[in-house]
Amino acid sequence: MTEQTAAAPHTTAPAPKTVAVLGTGKIGEALLSGMIRGGRRPADLLVTARRPERAEELRTRYGVESVTNAEAAKRADTLILTVKPQDMGKLLEELAPHLPADRLVISGAAGIPTSFFEERLAASTPVVRVMTNTPALVDEAMSVISAGSHATAAHLSQAEEIFAGVGKTLRVPESQQDAATALSGSGPAYFYFLVEAMTDAGILLGLPRNQAHDLIVQAAIGAAVMLRDSGEHPVKLREAVTSPAGTTISAIRELENHGVRAALISALEAARNRSRELASGNG
Repeated sequence: MTEQTAAAPHTTAPAPKTVAVLGTGKIGEALLSGMIRGGRRPADLLVTARRPERAEELRTRYGVESVTNAEAAKRADTLILTVKPQDMGKLLEELAPHLPADRLVISGAAGIPTSFFEERLAASTPVVRVMTNTPALVDEAMSVISAGSHATAAHLSQAEEIFAGVGKTLRVPESQQDAATALSGSGPAYFYFLVEAMTDAGILLGLPRNQAHDLIVQAAIGAAVMLRDSGEHPVKLREAVTSPAGTTISAIRELENHGVRAALISALEAARNRSRELASGNG
């Protein structure tokens, strides 16, 4: 008997997927820029903006098309919603009549669960929730990604591809989003607060403000790179700086005496609790 080999089916390359960024503020523009630098064609990207002059600015800068929210819902395969949380309900009212259930919706709004979107959009609409942070503006974001009840692994991968253009990504269950918001979403503000306090201390110790600022910022950058690249536990890195009876241990003793560690834990718990309140609608 002669063995027969089935002919391979004819395949064609998939059509480019159109991505729309709705409410394109600073974070939305960072994502737009990241996608273009990552190889997406401006012709495959749509933007919406509240102000006509902002829409024109984006069109001129990136060569993308500016459309209405309704037009974005009709044309885009993936919609990234970057409006403020308090404006999300109104935006979904605009989108719902025009948005097919097979389109991916990515929410970048802090504190809003995927169920909020699923209740207002067509049944089975896949929703992915992302909590990023402002270092997206310098391609150093940490974006925490969670799937809604209808989102698949493929949908998560699409979201990761987009947000990887502005930093790192991490998948977590949605139940951990409030903790991630407290730790990472709000995290840069804690470091700015610390740098502000240390700068004031430098001035008290006799340094000009600009010198104190430069010393602290470079110390922060160096410490962050060592934490990221060395693989060492932060305790070990701290101990490497802490000589017996030296300056560092004297400072750390004062931090412990003033309860700085406990204050940080309480602050993060407060941020987590506030995120939960926002998610429940008590905003």
